[in-house]
Amino acid sequence: MKILVLGAGAWGTALALSAAQQWRHQVTLWARAAEQAADMRSSRSNARYLPGVVLPAGLQLLGGSLASLEGQIAQQDLLVIASPMAGLRGMLTQLRAAQMPVVWLCKGFEAERDDNFGLLGHEVQAQVAPALQAGVLSGPSFAQEVAQGKPTALVAASAFEHVREAMVEAFHSSSLRVYANDDVIGVEVGGAVKNVLAIATGLCDGLQLGLNARAALITRGLSEITRLGLALDAKAETFMGLSGLGDLVLTATGDLSRNRRVGLALAQGKSLQQAVEELGHVAEGVYCARTVLQRSRSLDIEMPITECVVDLLDGRIRPEQAVSRLMGREPGSELA
Repeated sequence: MKILVLGAGAWGTALALSAAQQWRHQVTLWARAAEQAADMRSSRSNARYLPGVVLPAGLQLLGGSLASLEGQIAQQDLLVIASPMAGLRGMLTQLRAAQMPVVWLCKGFEAERDDNFGLLGHEVQAQVAPALQAGVLSGPSFAQEVAQGKPTALVAASAFEHVREAMVEAFHSSSLRVYANDDVIGVEVGGAVKNVLAIATGLCDGLQLGLNARAALITRGLSEITRLGLALDAKAETFMGLSGLGDLVLTATGDLSRNRRVGLALAQGKSLQQAVEELGHVAEGVYCARTVLQRSRSLDIEMPITECVVDLLDGRIRPEQAVSRLMGREPGSELA
């Protein structure tokens, strides 16, 4: 199978590396900057995003403009977009005539455009490349652990069976299990909103509120994800799977989670700008929190944890005030 991964950040590199270790695949990893690709070829590593991880000899590395890849693209069996959410629209626009399956890895909502709410990945694709046979690969996964071959499980979501099968064929291995799911909406909602809730959980841990508080926050956060997902026509069972409960638990509790680290930094009294600058990578929860809240309000969905995160990020409340607000809410039914 010929696979082209477009984007040489941590996650794109980790998946390309994982696929390239399987003898049956020919894998190419493309970096937007030609200099980065040259450095990776000479060092056989991605020092910026995955330091200490050796890239296999069989992994081809290219760089430069996407337009220069036209000949390469035509020969592929699967195209994988490994850009941040902000780059998805542009990538899909350039690939809209592709005849092979196109899938993306990014998790989040696109930033608000004009007077429209930010969109999920499949909604962006419906706007700019509706003819594509597309899907999304998601689930609880840290790039570093996948690159190291540690056991991981992902979910391949698409409305097209052959696209789901292509993702499974490309990435399923002895260390990486890939499960198929046709609920693209649910998988994308879970992958997006968990980033926002991970900021809240990082805040909780940074304030040393205890394990009881963390468990309550994660559980009530899952309720928020599910309410929004069902309002957008997702399937309820998806949120008890890898891209719902699984991804939320990992991102909210794992020390490698960038969104969790933002919450920890805010609890220490650092500004949002300081927290983001210290990361050196994109924390999607920071950029999509407002969109999540906007979508929920447009659907008349209550998401109190998300609302507190947005007010915290915007500087309207302090960390301690966020806790007081959530604990001071009126009693209600757990299932409401």
